[in-house]
Amino acid sequence: MKYVNVQTVLPDSLIKEIQKYINGEYIYIPSKEDTRKKWGETSGTRDYIRKRNEDIKSKHKGGQTVLNLAEEFFLSIDSIKKIVYSKK
Repeated sequence: MKYVNVQTVLPDSLIKEIQKYINGEYIYIPSKEDTRKKWGETSGTRDYIRKRNEDIKSKHKGGQTVLNLAEEFFLSIDSIKKIVYSKK
């Protein structure tokens, strides 16, 4: 999260109005709903996990056991089962 000095982006009249409610404290203003990115979109983590899960499913269909996949991908057996048996 990036901090911005309010005096560089808001008019003085609006700053004075906000100060009536919050004086000298931090305030968080969330992004608009339509501009928010989903978890992992910016960092690429979402795509990495999707591809990893596809690889796990593919290898399982190819005959690898859940135990072997857990060791190869450094995940628990339960995590591998959730990935392999999910309907997505």
